[in-house]
Amino acid sequence: MFHLFTRISLAIILITFCTHHLLLNCVDADDKQVAKPAAKKTAEEKPKPPKAAVKLGGPMAGMGVMVGEVTDRSAHIQVRVTRTDQLVERDVPGIEGTVYFQLYDAGKTEKPEKPVKAMYVRALADTDFIARASFVDLKPGTSYRCDIRVGNCSRSLKVGGPVAEFKTQPGAQSTAAVKFAVVTGMNYAKFHGDDRIDRKQHLEENNRALPKAYQGADKHLGYPALASILKKQPDFFVGTGDNVYYDTPDDPRAESVTELRQKWHEQFVQPRYRDLFAKVPTFWEVDDHDYRIDDGDNSGEYDPTPEVARMLMLEQLPIGVQRAEDTKTYRTHRVSKNLQIWFVENRMYRSHNALPDGPEKTIWGAEQKAWLKKTLLASNAKYKLLISPTPMVGPDDKRKTDNHTNLGGFRHERDEFFAWVKKNGLDKKNFYLVCGDRHWQYHAVDPSGIEEFSCGALIDPNSRLGRKPGDPLSTDPEGLIKQLYTQTTPSGGFLLVKVSKGKDAKLSFIYHDEKGKVLHKVTK
Repeated sequence: MFHLFTRISLAIILITFCTHHLLLNCVDADDKQVAKPAAKKTAEEKPKPPKAAVKLGGPMAGMGVMVGEVTDRSAHIQVRVTRTDQLVERDVPGIEGTVYFQLYDAGKTEKPEKPVKAMYVRALADTDFIARASFVDLKPGTSYRCDIRVGNCSRSLKVGGPVAEFKTQPGAQSTAAVKFAVVTGMNYAKFHGDDRIDRKQHLEENNRALPKAYQGADKHLGYPALASILKKQPDFFVGTGDNVYYDTPDDPRAESVTELRQKWHEQFVQPRYRDLFAKVPTFWEVDDHDYRIDDGDNSGEYDPTPEVARMLMLEQLPIGVQRAEDTKTYRTHRVSKNLQIWFVENRMYRSHNALPDGPEKTIWGAEQKAWLKKTLLASNAKYKLLISPTPMVGPDDKRKTDNHTNLGGFRHERDEFFAWVKKNGLDKKNFYLVCGDRHWQYHAVDPSGIEEFSCGALIDPNSRLGRKPGDPLSTDPEGLIKQLYTQTTPSGGFLLVKVSKGKDAKLSFIYHDEKGKVLHKVTK
């Protein structure tokens, strides 16, 4: 009897220990995951010193929240689950966990007791610990609030997570006012000062010596232009590409998935990004620096491969449903009755840059080009804006061959498209180009009459003066382009695009420096 009692007691102790262990790990049964035991140390291994003085905890939403691709009926909301909200050896360590997204109608006068929609999403290592919830069947022109809680599992959620606020687009039947910010050139290394940047290479590629890093006492908060954008209270934010720089510094540049992800982590953990994205939803494109390398195409046996580059874009940015491999990175959105916008994909479908220019050479590819023409013709929006990662008018530097303005680049496709635009009368129907990539702000008119607005670099240390029409080192040595505005002093900043309300709505392009000062304004 004594032995039986002893065996029962030992069994109870063992069960109690196992139950306690499972609760500490708190893995949901429906996640079909098993907690992995710690790796055994060999006799030769020595304890590693702590990586930094930052205390690691978690799980938490240390990089805040990001809302993306908001339409009149849908939105993607994502959180990366982390162990801290600070950099540890240039990175933000992630951890698996569960994120609970609760969506409320923020437009109601009384505080709602229950969310209109809610969703649990697991953040796993294979998606870089990012949990993304995709909400559909929303109401047009409606303000929403998303409360977020993070924990090891659905039974251990912590209170006090980030809160996202956004408004769905007005939709095709509404003449409500709309405004949005457009940016490019968010170079972390130049802003913070990375002594690994090659100064000689920088001078050759930018026509400017490497500027000093930002010196303000608020440097730890991140880019001043982000705070200036937030003060303007735009309806959404557009990153046209070069959102991070895999190749700055160039030696060493980011090549492995771990190194590539680190670039996004150090960028978006900055407090001013977290503040902005909690209030302003986003749309994204990528260009060369956040795809592969400077002026890169899909040729060459080097990392990242085009497949990895695409995977990173869809993983890090809330463009589509998480894990949806068929997401189109070119798309159009009908924002309102007065405005429709197009985002084109300029990296994934392009021909090799080194090929001779001609009818077969393309940036867009046949499928995207056919889609672009079809949707432009189908639109009855008063204003039509094609937002491109790279310029189509310029002028640009003569030495380059990777965009639609460049000699020996992709001019044939550009000229064919401009001719098509004029043939179909779109140039008389408020069709305009907005571009990123170039590190200076300008407003230029092509000899065809098509106008382009370049948003310029977001930060001062990544800005430069541009090439002017007639410059022998430009893509317009004959001076055929009319440049109605270009910066005379290098400056970071952003472009604010506004459409006023009503059937007689006006379209304005307003250039700002990084402190929010208005530099130039054009109204159509």
